[in-house]
This record gives sequence, C-alpha cells and structure tokens, in this order.
Amino acid sequence: MDLTNKLLAYKITGPGLIPTTGTDATTMMERFISQIIGFLTLAAVIFFAIQIILAGYGFISSQGDEKKLEINHSKLTNGVMGIFIVIVAVGITSLLAKLLGLDNPLDLEKMFTLMGL
Repeated sequence: MDLTNKLLAYKITGPGLIPTTGTDATTMMERFISQIIGFLTLAAVIFFAIQIILAGYGFISSQGDEKKLEINHSKLTNGVMGIFIVIVAVGITSLLAKLLGLDNPLDLEKMFTLMGL
C-alpha cells in the first residue's frame, strides 16, 4: 500500500478556543484589553473613594489627636490625588485618541490602517 501520494488530514477536536482569522483575533484582543482597562479604572475609582470615606471617618474619630489627624490628612490627600490622577489619565487618553482620529483608542485595526500597515 503506497501512502506517499495520499494526503491524510485529521481534524483535531477537543476543548479549547476555535482558531480565528486575524481580524477576529484583533477584535477579540481589543475587546479584552478594553474590558480590563475599564475594570481597572472602575476599581481604582472605587478604591480611592473608599479611602476618602475612611479618612473622613478617621477625622471624626481622631478626637483631636495630632498623630491621627496627620495620618488621616495624608489618607485624604492620597485619595483625592488618586481619583484626580485616574480621571486625568482617562481624559488625556481620550483626547489623544480624538486628536489621532480614533473613536476608540483600542481600535487596533483602524490604527494600523492609518499607519499604512
């Protein structure tokens, strides 16, 4: 039996992801990265909001103790600065995306097309 001229192909099946084309993979990656960034942004805002609330509670319960007041003042300052940095980072990213002509900063396909790739 001569098997050298026959093309044998087997379909591999099983658990896992179905292979995608390049465009589908790019779209999936965009969606994944966008969801991660959105989640981390939301988590940061919630974290810093909780820090501000805890600092306010610390001010109330410090009973005039200078050391506790100083610690809570630091917590409050860090919380406000944290929220400010997150908001400014999101704003600058959106502004740069609009200046580059991107509706979505994670639209990799459009970005590569504009770059000529």
